Amino acid sequence: MSHTFPPLSGAELEQTLGRIVGAERVHMDADSLQQYGLDRTRQYTPAPCAIVFPEQTTQVRELVLLARRHRLAIVPSGGRTGLSGGAVAAQGELVIALERMNRILDFNAVDRSLHCEAGMITAQLQAFAQQQNLFYPVDFASSGSSQIGGNVATNAGGIKVIRYGLTRDQILGLTVVTGQGDILQLNRGLVKNATGYDLRHLFIGSEGTLGLITEVTVRLMTPPENPTVMVLGITDMSALMQVLEQFRQRIEPTAFEFFSEPALQHVIRRGLARPFAQPAPFYALLEFESRHESIQAAALAVFEYCLARGWVLDGVMSQNGRQAAELWRLREDISETIAAYMPYKNDLSVRVSRVPEFLAAVDQVVAERYAGFEVIWYGHIGDGNLHLNILKPAQWTPEAFFRQCEQVNKDVFAIVRRLEGSISAEHGVGLLKRDYLDYSRSPEELACLRAIKQLFDPDHIMNPGKLLA
Repeated sequence: MSHTFPPLSGAELEQTLGRIVGAERVHMDADSLQQYGLDRTRQYTPAPCAIVFPEQTTQVRELVLLARRHRLAIVPSGGRTGLSGGAVAAQGELVIALERMNRILDFNAVDRSLHCEAGMITAQLQAFAQQQNLFYPVDFASSGSSQIGGNVATNAGGIKVIRYGLTRDQILGLTVVTGQGDILQLNRGLVKNATGYDLRHLFIGSEGTLGLITEVTVRLMTPPENPTVMVLGITDMSALMQVLEQFRQRIEPTAFEFFSEPALQHVIRRGLARPFAQPAPFYALLEFESRHESIQAAALAVFEYCLARGWVLDGVMSQNGRQAAELWRLREDISETIAAYMPYKNDLSVRVSRVPEFLAAVDQVVAERYAGFEVIWYGHIGDGNLHLNILKPAQWTPEAFFRQCEQVNKDVFAIVRRLEGSISAEHGVGLLKRDYLDYSRSPEELACLRAIKQLFDPDHIMNPGKLLA
């Protein structure tokens, strides 16, 4: 940027932004600043300078160029369902909210691709795919409010990763506005493209630190046939891994989740019924396609095999779609149910084979350092992703509770590093984990990340302070 200008006053900023997107698309009232300046983390006080609602990529570009001229930091805002502080605006940043950029731009039945704007709600994308007798497989508890651009920016995972992969695996193309104000169209929906560096993948998982994602082309696929759900009571984590291996040998699960008895107790208090009478230390929820009777028979045979070896205590299998949905709620309702306790969340992953060792080591640290705190475990065990939730005791202030949790982070992350895992499997880094990134990344890798940031965002205006210090 060859010329920079002094900062704009509040009135000047409102007027200038209004010329780009229209005066009605600029919000500076206290309620809007509070609502759009924060995601689902609660450790920060939002303090953006303004919220702006563009409706097309060219407007986003003009906003970025304005921000460059006046050295104004930008925070992108999608559904604000993030859990790592990636959408927090606490330092006077300009929030660019993409919710009005929510249109379907093209659907191609031959290519099985959908081109949409980044503000489209995930569940709406899924519903459109279903109307075309197709399927978008990335799914998670916040799909009713998260936006596809945010999913891409954090490389969202969810409950179907074991079969379909992460968001990264579904993205055929992106349109982005870089921190320099350039509009890039990346990969253009191609399945095969061997023309050098694939810049699309730099923006997937970049958390808005390189630029703003404005349009997305996703891959759609054949819907699963007669999805059937089993919930099993498991004796311990070692047995859980044995059960996973047995089912993977005989059938191809579309999901394999786990949760603990304390997690189940919370959803039961909210009105759900136990899947069976006998409590168990852990539970596995697996989903598979019952395309024909032999698959269901194979699943029951595996259940009997695991029961005979003492790995499984009891189990239940859905007989129709309604029952399958009810069983899924036992797992999917956990996050919302424990939200009232202001949980401190850790989203961790290791290789699947190391899950029992990892859980045992973390459990020991948590028992020693969180004595008296309630610990809730659940996660996507089929891909090695564990969610550790520490619930705030009622008598603790949020400030004291979060300070205590941050002290224990280093012990937990040291285990992650020893087992060559990740401190963030699917929630991103944001502000919460930025200072711990070296537990999962080498100094050489971090230097490369900073060089990439410098290339796309030389003025460091794109979501500053997130992901990289």
